[in-house]
Amino acid sequence: MGRPSTGRRGALLALAMAGSLASPAMAQVADLRSTTQFRVCADPANSPMSSRDGTGFENKLADLFGQQLGLPVTYSWFPSGMGFIQRTLRMGTCDVVIGFAQGDELVQNTNHYYTSVYGIVTRKDGPLAQVDRLTDPALKDQDIGVVAGTPPATHLARAGLAPNMRGADLFVDRRVEDPMGDMLEGVRNGDLGAAVLWGPLAGPQVKDDPDLQFVPLLHEETAPRLFFRITMGVRMEEQEWKRELNSLIRRNQDAINQILLDAGVPLVDDYGKELIL
Repeated sequence: MGRPSTGRRGALLALAMAGSLASPAMAQVADLRSTTQFRVCADPANSPMSSRDGTGFENKLADLFGQQLGLPVTYSWFPSGMGFIQRTLRMGTCDVVIGFAQGDELVQNTNHYYTSVYGIVTRKDGPLAQVDRLTDPALKDQDIGVVAGTPPATHLARAGLAPNMRGADLFVDRRVEDPMGDMLEGVRNGDLGAAVLWGPLAGPQVKDDPDLQFVPLLHEETAPRLFFRITMGVRMEEQEWKRELNSLIRRNQDAINQILLDAGVPLVDDYGKELIL
């Protein structure tokens, strides 16, 4: 369905990919799934989610599933965003996207295996350290980093903070750009008072940071929602493969949660109201 890039799987890989367009002319395909490899579609530079060097938490989830299936893990690499699904999953070069937002029509979703939430990054010793909602008056005179087109931007605008927003692009190639890293550095050096980012992207980045903190936004009451359920994505036609992955998710949920928590991904309940620790 999420580190934490500001793109897809930025704000998210899972959410950035949700903006991709499917080709209506794409032909239906037979079951293309490999039986000798666990073939993963992934962004090579979407740390802390996925990375070519294997350090992302989605890489670790792929390793877990490969072990459970008794198959070696291989990758089809392509930058997340426009064209990602068509150039990977639909072309048959890989069989699963490890993180994809539930309900997106480009893929067939498995059952969700975690739910996460947007949050606000501030300095631990700064004047915004206690802020936990986007309507807090303390944000009024602060520059706020946010990814253009993501749900928090709507909340900030509704709160009258549109002039304060310092936007970053939703779709970027993180092999050459790092807008999320730039925003975090802006908060660290005082150029920004805060940044509002997708938890799976930002949480791991500030987990051990001596200066910054990530506070989940659990108290927003108006639409759009700021929490999302994250699934694995497979081809529409591959019902048996989806059921097999659902079974693996169910039987390995504790191990999945541990990988995510160790990485610093903020996990919340299915209603986005309570943290899961």
